[in-house]
Amino acid sequence: MILMGDKNRKITFILAGLSAALVIGAIVVGISDNIPGIVLCFTAVILLFIAFTHSWRELKKFLILTGASLGGFFLFVLLHNVFYGLGVITGGIPVVSQFMEFSHAAFFCIALFVCPPGFVVGAVASIVLGIKKLRDKQR
Repeated sequence: MILMGDKNRKITFILAGLSAALVIGAIVVGISDNIPGIVLCFTAVILLFIAFTHSWRELKKFLILTGASLGGFFLFVLLHNVFYGLGVITGGIPVVSQFMEFSHAAFFCIALFVCPPGFVVGAVASIVLGIKKLRDKQR
C-alpha cells in the first residue's frame, strides 16, 4: 500500500471534488446530444483519473493505464454488442431482458466515458515522463 502525504491527499480530494462538481454540472446541463454536457463529463472523468494518478512517477504505470484503456475500450464495445444481441434474443423474458438492457447500456457508458479519458491521461503522462526521462539521460 502506498501511503500518501498530507499534500497528496489534499490534492486528491480537491481533484475528486472538482470531478464531482463537473459531473453534477453535466447532469444539470444534460449529456444527451449536448456538446457542453459531454465535455463536462469527459473533463470530470479526466480529473478523476488525475486525482488517482497524480502521485505516480513511473512511466510503466502510465503505459499500463494507456494500454488497459485502449484494450478496455474494445472489450467494452464488444460486451455492449453481445449484451445488446442477447437482449434482443431474450426480449420475451422480462427480468432477463431488463438485465441485458442494463448491461449493454452500462458497458456502452464505460466504453464511451471511461476508457477514452483514461487513454488520454495515460498517453499524455507517458509522453511527459518519456520526454523527462530522455532529458535526464542527456544530462
